Amino acid sequence: MAGRIRQGDIDEVKSRTNIADIVGDYVSLKSAGVGSMKGLCPFHDERSPSFHVRPQVGFYHCFGCGESGDVISFLQRMDHVTFAEAIERLAARIGFQLHYEDGGGTPDQGNRARLLAANAAAAEFFVDQLRTGGADPGRRFLGERGFDANAAAHFGVGFAPKSWDELTKHLRSRGFKDDELAASGLVSTGDRGIYDRFRGRLVWPIRDITGQTVGFGARKLLDDDPGPKYLNTPETPVYHKAQVLYGLDLAKRDISRARQIVVVEGYTDVMACHLAGVTTAVATCGTAFGVEHIKVVRRVLGDDSVGGEVIFTFDPDAAGQKAAMRAFSEEQRFAAQTYVAVAPDGLDPCDLRIHRGDDAVRRLVDEKRPMFEFVIKNQLAQYDLETVEGRAAGLRAAAPVVADIRDAALRPGYTRELARMLGAELGEVQRAVTGAAARGRRDRSEPAAAPLREGEAAPVVEQRPYSITELPGDPATRLERDAVMAILQHPSLVGVDLIRRATQTGFSNASLGVVRDGIAGTVDSIDQPDWLGRVVTEVPEPLRDFVQQLAVAPIPERSERELAGYARGVALSLVDRDLLRRKSELLGRLQRTDATDRETYTALQRGLVQLEAERRALREE
Repeated sequence: MAGRIRQGDIDEVKSRTNIADIVGDYVSLKSAGVGSMKGLCPFHDERSPSFHVRPQVGFYHCFGCGESGDVISFLQRMDHVTFAEAIERLAARIGFQLHYEDGGGTPDQGNRARLLAANAAAAEFFVDQLRTGGADPGRRFLGERGFDANAAAHFGVGFAPKSWDELTKHLRSRGFKDDELAASGLVSTGDRGIYDRFRGRLVWPIRDITGQTVGFGARKLLDDDPGPKYLNTPETPVYHKAQVLYGLDLAKRDISRARQIVVVEGYTDVMACHLAGVTTAVATCGTAFGVEHIKVVRRVLGDDSVGGEVIFTFDPDAAGQKAAMRAFSEEQRFAAQTYVAVAPDGLDPCDLRIHRGDDAVRRLVDEKRPMFEFVIKNQLAQYDLETVEGRAAGLRAAAPVVADIRDAALRPGYTRELARMLGAELGEVQRAVTGAAARGRRDRSEPAAAPLREGEAAPVVEQRPYSITELPGDPATRLERDAVMAILQHPSLVGVDLIRRATQTGFSNASLGVVRDGIAGTVDSIDQPDWLGRVVTEVPEPLRDFVQQLAVAPIPERSERELAGYARGVALSLVDRDLLRRKSELLGRLQRTDATDRETYTALQRGLVQLEAERRALREE
């Protein structure tokens, strides 16, 4: 078994990897000033971005949940890989050959990596099979739906031969073991051993946001196939259907750019939308659109304002109406505006493209309706509005929908619209909406904490001991914080000499003082790639996250030219403050010194002159 990866290789991989490129595969990042980026945190659900990435120093930090680290820890958290697996993935990304301490080659990269490799090999196998004579039913299915060979290749569509073990034999020949094939969900287990899970079906690869194949969806083609219409990979260590959206790997860039995502219901619908020019379309994989999907969408969409759009396409039948109501129940989790697009005659995007062309698919999205309007009309459709009783029941059903509209500017308009639909007095509808809002607030309020019983200790509230957000706001601490941030983030702009002088000054804040000492202890290696990592390891364990926060926190947004002046300026101010402190101390000693003690008196005056000369020189820098 190979040994540990050489530390020099780890440092080289980190120095050649832009953390923003890796994080950007999972989170939509925006500029947060020179050299700083921010987005919605992938580790907790939030409405406004508090997740900051500093590519120049290679660290990230969330000021909401406190998660922080480098590109390796990010991959470990996001993809549940080991430290070595994360390094190996980054090395493969840049084409770097790793070396191990015992001189061995690349070791087995762990169970997850093997499962991903098995899925990748299976995807290649299925694509090759689509070109064989036995795949005529699959090619015919695609052709009837307007998809040619180029479209199939773009989406990686393949064919699973009608065989019990053709894929199994192929993967065994590639070195995969039976337990790995079973764990990947590519095979099933019966009385006689394992056999191919997908047989005689058209197969779509399901990829995660980074483009790695984690599973498959397979469509029934043959009349003698007793299985369901669609068969997906079961839950595996790498495939969790509640967290995966088909097509997201292809759509993520356009979703982030256009601030729009279109959620459709099937694989062919995604293909039809993309080929028609709606390249922001994705679909769930054998499950309803849920909370975990929303978290993924919000991160990619950059869902921190009302500027984005989430558009759902539903069939107008009962199942589609039920899906719409499920989506509406989660609507409040989005900051973006939500819409519904329903095609005429109940056509899904794939059928719409077949019968009416690409323009019809684009119009479907362009002619979307607000989610609230769609839901209100669906609620009222359940009642006979020609009767007093029906109108009253409709008002009771629709008033909570209007009350739940989070945008206060929209609520009055929908109140009037509901009154028009019902033919009711506006005041009556307003009272119903106000009452529904009050009931909703009561229902959502948290119950009061139960009183402590006699002798019971109060619960301990854990607090993070060192956080940049909890630093005092006095001018002295602010200056120390800003200077340390500038040094950690832009050491080359501050300069080694000035950093040495700044780290010899006194600090009023003890936590920042410890970080200062960590910088002072590593200043000789400041030009090395992993200098910041050395600072982190130099300080005590409880303060290491604090250093990463300071290294990532946004500096006031400035141009590149202004940044150099700012970085040196705050460090110079720190030194100048220390010179002023020393001057004040000398003046106090001078006032307390007897004038007859000429030697002491002269030495103090000489010291004052020297300090003033240092201050003048400082101002000229």
